[in-house]
Order: sequence, then structure tokens, then C-alpha cells
Amino acid sequence: MNRQLPPSVVAKVPAPGQESVWDYPRPPRLEASTKLVVVRLGEVEVARTRGAYRVLETSHPPTWYLPRADVSQAALARSSAGGTVCEWKGLATYWDVFDPKVAAGQEVRRAVAWSYERPTAGFTAIAGYLSFLPAELECEIDGERVRPQQGGFYGGWITDDVVGPFKGVPGSRWW
Repeated sequence: MNRQLPPSVVAKVPAPGQESVWDYPRPPRLEASTKLVVVRLGEVEVARTRGAYRVLETSHPPTWYLPRADVSQAALARSSAGGTVCEWKGLATYWDVFDPKVAAGQEVRRAVAWSYERPTAGFTAIAGYLSFLPAELECEIDGERVRPQQGGFYGGWITDDVVGPFKGVPGSRWW
């Protein structure tokens, strides 16, 4: 394990074919993936790729970044929401996602995607790639529906092959 959990919290032991977020590194690392990643807003397919990257960071489920070329530009608009700064990746740009067939202003999910247009040196491979909040959009990896990381701020993608406990649950602020 890379970080210490509070004594009252026990990391789950991964079964065969699973990985523990407590074995992920800090600082985080990028890992390329050829798994099929699909993002939808209702009936609209927002993205589909086999060219994603995962960001793996201690205590967090992976965050998946998809190449902009595999994201529907008709369903994406730069958000008026301000940016945030990640200590590892740099300044984030936020994006709104919407159904382009619906009247303007309807069915818009504001600031539910983000990118790093000019990421720090260790993350240049994901420059311009987009990640999406699975709490707001339907995200799938190889046909499995992703469950969102708790906490509202975090964008981790929880699947059956990743075990925690995950940062974001009540009491995990200082993990």
C-alpha cells in the first residue's frame, strides 16, 4: 500500500482480476487502455473510443480521459464555469454536454466534462482529452455501467475490477 488508511478503515483485498486503489501510485500515473469506453447523455452517444487513458492515483478509482477526436463536438460546448487546478495535471477547462437535437438551453449538463489543454509535463499525453462525470452521464467500460465516485468533486469511475475504499466517502477528506 502506498498511503496509510486511518486505523478504523480497512482496504479491501482484491480478488483475481481486480486491483486495489491503495496500490495505485502517488503522484498519479497515466495508463493507456484499449477497452471500449462509451459516454451517453440519454439516447445521445457523446463519445466512443478504444484509445482512452486512465489516471491512477492512490485512494481514487481511475479517471478516464478520451481523445477529443472520439467525442461528438456537436454535443460539447466550453462551459462558463471557472477552472480548477490539479496539483498533478494543471489547469482544468470545463465543458457542458447537451443533446444537439433538443432546443438550445434544454437538457444541458453544465460542467460535466473537463480537459487539460496544457497539462503538466507528466500528463502531456492527455492534452485536450476529455473526462466525464459518471454521476451526470451514462459511462460504460467494455459494456459495464460505471458507478460514480462519491464526494461531488471527484470524477473517478468505479467498476467491478477496482476495489477501495475510495476517497470521497464521508470522513475521507485527509486520506
